[in-house]
Amino acid sequence: MENFSFYSPTKFVFGKDTESKCGSLVKEFGGSKVLIHYGGGSVVRSGLLDRVKASLTEAGVAFCELGGVTPNPRSGKVYEGIDLCRKENVDFILAVGGGSSIDSAKAIAMGVCYDGDFWDFYAGKARPKKALPVATVLTIAAAGSEGSGDSVITHENGMLKRGASGECIRPKFSVLNPALTQTLPAYQTACGATDIMAHVFERYFTNTTDVQTTDRLCEAVLLSMIEETPKVIKDPNDYQARANIMWAGMVAHNNIVGVGRDQDWNSHGIEHELSALYDCAHGAGLAVIMPAWMTYVVDHDVMRFAQVACRVWNCKMDFQNPKKTALEGIAAFRSFLKSIGMPTTFAELGAKESDIPYLVKTFGLGETGKTGGFVQLTSKDVENIYRLAL
Repeated sequence: MENFSFYSPTKFVFGKDTESKCGSLVKEFGGSKVLIHYGGGSVVRSGLLDRVKASLTEAGVAFCELGGVTPNPRSGKVYEGIDLCRKENVDFILAVGGGSSIDSAKAIAMGVCYDGDFWDFYAGKARPKKALPVATVLTIAAAGSEGSGDSVITHENGMLKRGASGECIRPKFSVLNPALTQTLPAYQTACGATDIMAHVFERYFTNTTDVQTTDRLCEAVLLSMIEETPKVIKDPNDYQARANIMWAGMVAHNNIVGVGRDQDWNSHGIEHELSALYDCAHGAGLAVIMPAWMTYVVDHDVMRFAQVACRVWNCKMDFQNPKKTALEGIAAFRSFLKSIGMPTTFAELGAKESDIPYLVKTFGLGETGKTGGFVQLTSKDVENIYRLAL
């Protein structure tokens, strides 16, 4: 296990009707003028937005609002939010929604406190040192942004999807009411579950040795997702299953299961080009890319793939041919994704083979560049993975 520092100060308020505490929580963390940032009409139609506003009003907290965040959140809305916060003297941002609203809120929070273009943080030109405090009211278990210091935004100039990270954008508090996820369509629920599992796999596939504790934590989250996801696909109102999934989503991405080990994140990077170009759900893109990536790199550490095949997918270890066990585990993962309604090929996703050269180009490695932690990939490797996903 490698040396690490781990600090996760977010306050989590979990359970039914917890959105009623937003006002007192904002005051607890020093907010006096809040931007409520949200996406489409679901938070309005469900009455959630009104309940959040009522809580703020009751606590004597002033607010303004900015809706319209789209899946794969766009830079234009971020610029709009930065301008609004400066005009209204906002000192706190409350994201109401899923990962898209939260990521957009984090980008706004950084941009307000920065003299340059907020995109500098996503283009790798600057590191965020200061941001307005951000908090969340979560409506979908997926991205894990409610507990992480990460944000992903798509810039409309070139449709580049990139990430930024910093402790200053880790939420001050997150309200997690599993009941808020019960109205989600099965497809969105499955996309979220896939994203959660992908966050674990990006950490599980590591070159760091002697990480038994975090291996087992990763495996526990994966086993929970395998058990609970089919329950909510069958019965969307299964609150207890929703609760387990919602907490798994947070645990999967606040890095408690990833400390002390190197990580990969190639599958996420490769998928980002798909969702940027086709505007598909991130989880759906991961369902296509991650099994293809696994198949492509399996020889790098066959025994690690065989380990997860046995411990998570209940495959029988073939000691004479461990690669057979490893591939059975990958096949079991793909089968699970299909069983919850996820696409596993380019065609199902609506992606085109003819676009692969463009996807590789926008991925941005160039001829000699490499990326990745578990396996270093070149542009040719990325192309091969896209083709395996056909």
